[in-house]
Amino acid sequence: MEANDETLRVLRVVEGTSVDGPSLRTSIYVAGCRHACPLCHNPQSWDMNGGERRSLDNLMQVIAYNESPVTLTGGDPLYQPVAVKELVHRIKTELGYNVWCFTGFTWDEIVADPALLDTIREVDVVVEGRFVNALRDTSLLFRGSSNQRIVDVRSSIDARRLIEWKRDGWESLDDFKI
Repeated sequence: MEANDETLRVLRVVEGTSVDGPSLRTSIYVAGCRHACPLCHNPQSWDMNGGERRSLDNLMQVIAYNESPVTLTGGDPLYQPVAVKELVHRIKTELGYNVWCFTGFTWDEIVADPALLDTIREVDVVVEGRFVNALRDTSLLFRGSSNQRIVDVRSSIDARRLIEWKRDGWESLDDFKI
């Protein structure tokens, strides 16, 4: 699906949303997902050739304009690993913003695949796991089903085990820069 690291296949960009992570965020909905979770809330995102190609430069302009943390969702961003890795690197080094990534891959699948692990290394938080309708729980923070976990990426990589993200200490927009 992925041609190079200069473009990302995007369904839409939502500016100033608060549903894809803490605080107001810029959410980039990428195209393509092969997980095909039954009763997924966004099945139109499954098409690997959906949306449009957007340059990383264009996405960086939108992100910089909004001056807010970023969420990559979709679809599944990890199906475009080269471009996602480059975009996250640019967000972190050029803007210093917090980055979340929603994926249907589990943490165990991510760490078992060197390419996936390399893709998320600079991401701050990964919300992982396939949506399971039988485990659907609308009271959960930033998740649709109770099998999904919110992973503190840096702490998990350093500890060599999954460390769940804790909301404590993340109360203002300033907490999401760097």
